[in-house]
Amino acid sequence: MTVKETKLKGCFILEPTVFEDSRGYFYESFNQKTFNKLIGQNINFIQDNESFSIKGTLRGLHYQKGEHSQAKLVRVIKGCVLDIAVDIRKDSSTYGEYVSLELSEANKKQLFIPKGFAHGFVVLSDTAVFFYKCDNFYNKASEGGIIYNDSSLNIDWKLNLEELVMSEKDLNLPPFKKINF
Repeated sequence: MTVKETKLKGCFILEPTVFEDSRGYFYESFNQKTFNKLIGQNINFIQDNESFSIKGTLRGLHYQKGEHSQAKLVRVIKGCVLDIAVDIRKDSSTYGEYVSLELSEANKKQLFIPKGFAHGFVVLSDTAVFFYKCDNFYNKASEGGIIYNDSSLNIDWKLNLEELVMSEKDLNLPPFKKINF
């Protein structure tokens, strides 16, 4: 497995070593010991989540705050998504910046998103199965979000507005400058 830190400190792209032959392929998608060594942190994932979405579904930008903040390791099992991580750590030199990465069943890349980030994705393929590990349990009272089209972030979601499928909740999230993290 190779690991590359993004421009956002603590946010890493992981690419597994895939062994292919005439039967198909095999790869180790997660190994706690290897993962912690490669990112230089001791992360203990305690919850796995999976979602299925149709093309154009935009989920995010979400975060958990306070003692319920979550670090996440995300990947796509089926399909392709554009994944976004936004640095919302006020003391960070990259506060308000984001990374954008296509995650797909074909490239098998994963993104590690540390605590202090908002996260979202949009489905680029007909459907997608999205999988993520969290190092803290979800707590509804600690959730927050940022509106997907915030002009100060200026995220290119790669789809036209009329192609997007969003929840009412996500359509009513506040702008970046009004978040309470």
